[in-house]
Formats: sequence, structure tokens, C-alpha cells
Amino acid sequence: MFASSSVPRHLVRGVLGLAALVLAFALIPVWGPLMLLLAPVGVVLLRGCPTCWALGLVQTRAVCRARAVGPTDAR
Repeated sequence: MFASSSVPRHLVRGVLGLAALVLAFALIPVWGPLMLLLAPVGVVLLRGCPTCWALGLVQTRAVCRARAVGPTDAR
């Protein structure tokens, strides 16, 4: 449900999402409440909260690993 197409893409989304959330609150004293507009951007990039992003990372790794191994032979 939260998996991405690749681990590097998921990591980039995470870095950008966390940066947007941190900047949204850290820059309030400088730019005012206007910076809170970055918070929804961060949430969209993370596909929810940071915990949702972490679950997606685990799922992405599992999906990529399953693709690399291929179908199992159930004899």
C-alpha cells in the first residue's frame, strides 16, 4: 500500500518530505505562518506521517527483493 517503485525513489521522497516538514516549522519566525504551506507538501511526499513513510520503505524493500529473487519453485 505504501510501497514505491524503487528504494532510491522512496528515500528521495523521504528526504524531501522531512525537509519540507522541518522547514515549515523552523522558518515560522523568519517568514511567518506562510511557511506552514510547506507542511502539506511534506505530508504528501511522505504519504502520511513519518511512520507511514518508514512502513513504505520496508514494503518497498520487500517488493524489490521479491522481484530480484523471482518466483519460487514450489515442488
